[in-house]
Amino acid sequence: MEENLKRTCLYDKHVALGAKMSPFAGYMMPIQYSGIADEHNAVRNHVGVFDVSHMGEIFVSGKDAGRFVNHVFTNDVSSLEAGQTQYGMLLYEDGGTVDDLLVYKEFEPDAYLLVVNAANVDKDYDWLCAHAEGFDVKIDNQSESWGQLALQGPEAEKVMLDVFGAVDSVALGFYTFLDKEYAGIRYIISRTGYTGEDGFEIYAAPDVIVHLWQKLMDAGVTPCGLGCRDTLRFEAGLPLYGDELSAEISPVMAGLSMFCKLDKEEFIGKEAIAQQKAEGAPRKLVGIELRDRAIPRAGYPVELEDGTQVGVVTTGYRSITLDKSICFALVGKDWAKLGTPLWIRIHKKVYPGTVVKKRFYQPKYK
Repeated sequence: MEENLKRTCLYDKHVALGAKMSPFAGYMMPIQYSGIADEHNAVRNHVGVFDVSHMGEIFVSGKDAGRFVNHVFTNDVSSLEAGQTQYGMLLYEDGGTVDDLLVYKEFEPDAYLLVVNAANVDKDYDWLCAHAEGFDVKIDNQSESWGQLALQGPEAEKVMLDVFGAVDSVALGFYTFLDKEYAGIRYIISRTGYTGEDGFEIYAAPDVIVHLWQKLMDAGVTPCGLGCRDTLRFEAGLPLYGDELSAEISPVMAGLSMFCKLDKEEFIGKEAIAQQKAEGAPRKLVGIELRDRAIPRAGYPVELEDGTQVGVVTTGYRSITLDKSICFALVGKDWAKLGTPLWIRIHKKVYPGTVVKKRFYQPKYK
């Protein structure tokens, strides 16, 4: 099985560090190094670095690039200036989610970078190409040519200065980026993140990423695996495609309709999203806090006190930061109000809980 999986440019570095490797999105990826809790706390309190070279980079350019991206993307890129980034989704006509992604408006005219989820790169590329008829655009999947590091934590800015001397980078605002060149090689530094903390992403050629990773290791930055990436994003109320968004879960159901700009003239899926907002989606994603130390896991039933199932857990953990048993769950809309009592069935027992806000942890960086 492993021989059929891809490897990022940092695979050998992960193995040399003793990382626990496991399949993820078609890649062999590091799940943890020293341990999920240690790595999680490093990001919350100091700084950590993730290999996210498995993510996809799809470039859209041409005379109609802006019009095309606005046609397929739920947010409104017409409001973007060069060097700005936006979060949003690609949707099916029925409002289901193809993927959630970041769109970067490049500094050259009529050019955009779409950063998509690793498991969806080929699907997204094919979907974009299938909807490009009538638009003068070039769609270029360059995912194999780029690596990516995510430096996350309250000390990320200090590391960017101390290790890389990146004075111009630390001046970046949230959801902005710089387009740079070194020795004739293009690289991108952005300031977004997926942990609830301050952070930077560095996109560059694979050999450059290997060099930068080693500099961070030499400086004592904690390497972090996908295990704590999931616990961190979950605490901060951020969705994972396949769990909180999917072909069956729309942005309205996921509580992300603010990223669907219904005042735009059109985008694929707009009518379905508008109808769900007007009528109310049949299911809603909620946060649930348990009054027990039992751990809710994805797939566990959500029930009423009489045992009637009204939903299912999508992600659940014993929160490392908060020391609480919490989860996201997709439930019928009638049971989504804050304060609603619900029960989680864990094996043969049920545990009481309460609907709470999905952002369990308030990010320090805004």
